[in-house]
Amino acid sequence: MNLKPLNSVSLTEAIKAEAQNLGFFAFGIAKAEAVDDKTAKHIKNWIQKGNYADMDYMANYTDKRLDPRLLMNGVKSIVCVALNYAPKRTIEKGEYQLAAYALGKDYHDIIKDKLRQLAQKFGFEDELHSDNPQTNKCRIFVDSGPVLERYWAEKAGLGWTGKNHQLIIPHAGSMFFLAELFLDVELEYDSPIKSKCGKCHKCIDACPTNAITEDHEINAELCLSYQTIENRREISDNLAKEMGDTIYGCDKCLNACPWNRFAQPNDTPELQPKEELLNMTREKWQNLTEEEYRELFKGSAVKRAKYKGLKRNIDALTCNNKEKKLTLYPKQQDYDKKSE
Repeated sequence: MNLKPLNSVSLTEAIKAEAQNLGFFAFGIAKAEAVDDKTAKHIKNWIQKGNYADMDYMANYTDKRLDPRLLMNGVKSIVCVALNYAPKRTIEKGEYQLAAYALGKDYHDIIKDKLRQLAQKFGFEDELHSDNPQTNKCRIFVDSGPVLERYWAEKAGLGWTGKNHQLIIPHAGSMFFLAELFLDVELEYDSPIKSKCGKCHKCIDACPTNAITEDHEINAELCLSYQTIENRREISDNLAKEMGDTIYGCDKCLNACPWNRFAQPNDTPELQPKEELLNMTREKWQNLTEEEYRELFKGSAVKRAKYKGLKRNIDALTCNNKEKKLTLYPKQQDYDKKSE
């Protein structure tokens, strides 16, 4: 599509219409500029405190994280999109669980493909791979660069950031993947939405490890999502005891959020879980081979933890459950009495 006949209003409307056609639940546009002083101070303090655990990349490229104009030459607009991942079907209760976002295929690939289609529809070419000075340029970010995705989603009017640092979309909840399309054209910009969390602190109360601090910061070292996905060391006994039945990620703060009662199951084919995954039992998980792991999670975000990491999580949970039984029923006769 030739952009010249379209003014900023028409182009904005056309981009949003196409985003909807591509299956995005919510979308909005923010002006590309440096983040506000309050946010910049918050990010710098969080890094200084070392709350990113050993995810050293979180402390890199802070200048670009605080000013997206350093990530792409001539960027003027940030198109923010949200893709629903609330599951239609889940693993049976009582079996080992995965975070809801990881039940389908890897969202990175799904969203990147959709954003490429969106950009190409209007003639934008990837700045990193185009040498044609006559075309408009773009860049796509899906957890692939130092972008404050929730901040820009707020600026683009998609929702507000809750006390658990998840973006909450009004009457829809927070089970959404976020991504950004940087464009080198001026568009019409949306207005932020005020937080509607009020005095609610259910997400804070629901966190079993107190990873959400009093000033609503996240201590990654205590977060079970970090521990079961990013952490490459052993999981401490104290944290393993709080994992419940989940062997990958943690949805406790999301499930506690009242706004997620509005969540509607997604209808994206690629995000639907495999039957093999839904049929997994504790015994199957405990005996999972590396070959079975590769087949089960082919094209899945769970590959980030690798086989070794997932087995570590399963073993930690299995060991913890055995210890619980020994603690609850230290003598055989006690167990027999409980079973009567």
